[in-house]
Amino acid sequence: MTTGQSRTAVVGAGIIGTTIAHALQQRGHAVTLIEREEPGRGASFGNMASIAVSGFMPMSRPRVWLQAPGWLFDPGGPIRIAPGYAAKVAPWILQFLWAGRPSRLRALQAQGAAICERALRDTEALLSDLDLSDHLSATGCLSLYATPGEFAADRAALTMLDRFGFEHEVLSSDELRQREPELLPGIHKAVLMPDNRTLRDPFALVSRLVEVFEARGGTLMQGMVQDVTRSGRGVKLQLEADESLEVDHVVLAAGVHTGALARQLGEPIPLESERGYHTQIGAPGISLRHALIWPTRAFMVSPTGGGIRIGGTVEFAGLDAPPDWRRSKITVERAKSILPRLQVEETSRWMGHRPSLPDTIPVISSSRKLPGVFYATGHGHLGMTQAATTAQLMADLVTGTPPPIDMKPYRVDRF
Repeated sequence: MTTGQSRTAVVGAGIIGTTIAHALQQRGHAVTLIEREEPGRGASFGNMASIAVSGFMPMSRPRVWLQAPGWLFDPGGPIRIAPGYAAKVAPWILQFLWAGRPSRLRALQAQGAAICERALRDTEALLSDLDLSDHLSATGCLSLYATPGEFAADRAALTMLDRFGFEHEVLSSDELRQREPELLPGIHKAVLMPDNRTLRDPFALVSRLVEVFEARGGTLMQGMVQDVTRSGRGVKLQLEADESLEVDHVVLAAGVHTGALARQLGEPIPLESERGYHTQIGAPGISLRHALIWPTRAFMVSPTGGGIRIGGTVEFAGLDAPPDWRRSKITVERAKSILPRLQVEETSRWMGHRPSLPDTIPVISSSRKLPGVFYATGHGHLGMTQAATTAQLMADLVTGTPPPIDMKPYRVDRF
């Protein structure tokens, strides 16, 4: 470490933490990256490999409220609340409903768009620096609508994209089949989102970030942070086994586990584990040119370097409940219904914990309680999408550089 160089710790080595460590290192900080397990093995490992720049529609909105009861009583529905977890998640659900009231929707859309409109450009710059530019697809994502009713029901999302200037193109059934001949004939329409790109391998990206970080002098430290306190003019991190670290700044970016540290600091964040599932098919027997999403059935299919990945659904069951692999089976069956030649062979399954907030807007903020402490968490379904932009915004906050957007909507005390 160079004399006078700022010492910064980043807690959490998923895609959010590693991109922040990378950005701070680029700004001249001596960075220590702390991870309780193997870097990139949490939610970053199993996400749908998508840079979904159009995916900023708030999850909570009146249409979802009307559909949710039916979903919950449908065993194959896109949302499941484990019976034993319903009482615990109820306060979060109430905050979720309040966040999506009609008077707030436009503001939440604008806050999501402010990050997403920078996401592809920032991701491309990150990949270029890592010599991974070829890991990002050149084609976009197709949103599928089986019937005229499905297309009409999603009109609000398309209107939102128009309002914020996000490019998209409506395709007829014939145009869709020309682009993706493996799809079942007769799908009513699709919307092509050309800037929604797909990564070859999200875990490989995190691994490369760690490799470059260490090669440039960064320190990777394995352990679990148990306490964060003020120490002189800096911050002291207490780890397990009586290990400690003193730094000038710390960024708490440990996904859903950030909530416990925030509570310890007196800044409770309503983080909830939104459990997601995927099935990776190594020998699918087909190839796809685009990622596919079917909004009505709440699942996604992504062509990745290791075959085809199928995921979706939302499950609230906490951090400790075992996986319910019926959730991954549901999405595979749905994918087969529109990809009739899909072969489900050489498969692997995954379940992980998305760090989700009731308003679908991440926390990217300094602490209001302890100087030198910062938060980056709550990205939900958009962790991979928003990581590179979050890293630049956090580097601005830590270094005292004016950010390019208004950061008030992302503050930790907004709840």
